[in-house]
Amino acid sequence: MAGRLEVINIQRWLEDNKASFLPPVCNKLMYAGQLKVMFIGGPNQRKDYHIEEGEELFFQFEGDMVLKIVEKGEHKDVVIKEGEIYLHPSRIPHSPQRYKNTIGLVIERERSLEERDGLRYYVEGSTDPLWEEWFHCYDLGTQLAPVIKTFFASEEYRTGQPPQGKVFPPPPINIDTTTATNDPFTLKQWLADNDAEIRRQGRKTLFENGEFKVVVWGEGVQETQNTGEAFLWQLEGESEVSCERGSGKMEGSSCTIMQAGEKFTVRYRPGSLAITVTTDPLANKPKA
Repeated sequence: MAGRLEVINIQRWLEDNKASFLPPVCNKLMYAGQLKVMFIGGPNQRKDYHIEEGEELFFQFEGDMVLKIVEKGEHKDVVIKEGEIYLHPSRIPHSPQRYKNTIGLVIERERSLEERDGLRYYVEGSTDPLWEEWFHCYDLGTQLAPVIKTFFASEEYRTGQPPQGKVFPPPPINIDTTTATNDPFTLKQWLADNDAEIRRQGRKTLFENGEFKVVVWGEGVQETQNTGEAFLWQLEGESEVSCERGSGKMEGSSCTIMQAGEKFTVRYRPGSLAITVTTDPLANKPKA
C-alpha cells in the first residue's frame, strides 16, 4: 500500500540539528544515497584541497563563505555570498573556508568503485604539491580526519617542503587545468530575471552542461523518471508529489528525494517555485 513520502522542512531540520554545524563536526548529511545532500556550518579554516571526479553544487543559506580553488594553475578565491548558488566543475582542486554563524548546502554524487578522491596540500605561496593522498571516497566526513592526521605527522608538514628529489606519481584522475569557473550568482535575482519565462514555459534550466542538471519549475505538472536520484526542493508555494511509494505535500523551504529509476509526478500549484537536482556521472568522463 502506498504511504506518505518523507518531506523535510529544511528550516526546522536545520534548527533540530544546529549542534551538528558547530566545531568540531560542522556538517550533517540530510540524504546519503546516490546524491549526497549535506549542510555545513563553521568556522572551518583549512589548507587542504579536495580533488574529485564529480561536480559540487553550493548554495549559501546563511552568511558567506570562500571556496579557495586552483584554476588554470593559479590560486583563486570564489566568494559565495548568502543566497548565492555556485556549481563547481569536476577535477578542479578546492578548499572550502567557512565562518562562524554560517550554513551552506552542498550536493555531490556517489563515487563509482573505480573513482578516487584526492586530498592535496601545496607548498605555501605556490601551486607546487607538498603532500597528497588518494582514496576511494564513500564517506568524506569520516575519511577526511585520518588523512589530515597522517599529513600532520609527516615530514612535509614539519618542513613545509617535499623531500628533496621527490617526484609525485601521476594522479589517478586528470586534474582540470584549462577550465575557467563561472561566478556564483544570487538565486533570488535569477528567479526574478527569468520569472516571465518560468511562468510561460512552466520551467527553466539553471545548470545542464555537465554532470548536474538543475531545473526551476513554476506552475504546472512534472512527470519524470530519472536514471539516478532526484532531489526536489520547494522554494515557494505548494506542490504535491506522488509515486508508487506514496505521496506528499511540499511547501516553501521543504524537500524530498526520489529514488533512482522511480517514476514520479509533481503538481506545482499557482505561485509555486521549485528546484529539481539530478546528476549524470558519465557526463564529464572522457569520451572513448
